[in-house]
Amino acid sequence: MATRDVPLPTAESATARTCARAVDEALGAARSALAGRVDRDSLDEALGALRALAARTELWRPDDFPVPDDGGLQARYLIREDADRGFALYLNVMLPGKHTGAHNHTTWACIAAVEGVEHNHLYRRTDDGSREGFATLELAETRAIGPGNGIALLPDDIHAVEIRGEAPIRHLHLYGRALETLTERLQFDLAAGTCGRKPIGVETRR
Repeated sequence: MATRDVPLPTAESATARTCARAVDEALGAARSALAGRVDRDSLDEALGALRALAARTELWRPDDFPVPDDGGLQARYLIREDADRGFALYLNVMLPGKHTGAHNHTTWACIAAVEGVEHNHLYRRTDDGSREGFATLELAETRAIGPGNGIALLPDDIHAVEIRGEAPIRHLHLYGRALETLTERLQFDLAAGTCGRKPIGVETRR
């Protein structure tokens, strides 16, 4: 599969070259795991490759991937995506207080922690989906995703993310399609019992 390389902040450095090789290896392992099928087992195998990449903390330094400097609470960096915008890897840097509402992805996703804890609230949909714009959810569980840990999501899984504490977090997010192509994602308003198209949110830094 052809890929489109995205220059890292210090593209000529030894660290950047090492990072590129590590990314190649991790994505290769994820592709092998997901070849021909996407289910809980294959996603868990792909997540293992992403967790190993996230454990290479020296590759994701704050000097190369700084915290938001525009008053926002999130900076999303594109690390690699396929030429057809398939497999897409991002580094998310988020500050305490950041919260994403409940949403799905319409493609598979794997999330692995580099540093800090990302609380993932997982929801179960309780309506039958027959009424457009209407949805009811119930909280199924909350998982604290920290270093050495991760989470894998199927296309219809629904989660919300919350950053607590006092320090920024850095997590790798791998998707089956680039976020910018996911125009059918839904976001859910739990209080109102409604759902609608989810916007991309912050602009990806390339």
